[in-house]
Amino acid sequence: MALEKWLAVTSIGLFAMFAGEMISVYYFMSDVPEDFEYAQSFSADPKILQFISIGVAPAGVFAAVAFIMSKQYGSKTIGSMIVGGGVVLLVGMFVCYSLIENIDESYVTDALQNVPLLFMGLSIPVMVVGFSLFKEKKKRPKKEYY
Repeated sequence: MALEKWLAVTSIGLFAMFAGEMISVYYFMSDVPEDFEYAQSFSADPKILQFISIGVAPAGVFAAVAFIMSKQYGSKTIGSMIVGGGVVLLVGMFVCYSLIENIDESYVTDALQNVPLLFMGLSIPVMVVGFSLFKEKKKRPKKEYY
């Protein structure tokens, strides 16, 4: 596989990792154990920022680099992997947003409500960029000078 294919595969993995991390935090906050000793001072905002910097930011960079490397010739496989990453991000953030109503009001912050919406909106351009690679462009023939 070429380098851009590996970058696209890595971006899918990081999008999935970010969605899984976010779902796990939202699920934990919807069902906090009663014997949790830090229940009064618990805030998910630092964890969410950490997950953004570890997961979705590199995933977006890898998807963008894979797009830039393959945009001249177009590639259906790379485009479908980028679209798949966008779909994984969209579905994961939709699950997170649906879990907000189960979270106790003492844990709900602005970041907790707005991050899923932000990344649902970000997943749309990722999918559009992936779909733009479906058009395979023919390479220009080399000119023979001799």
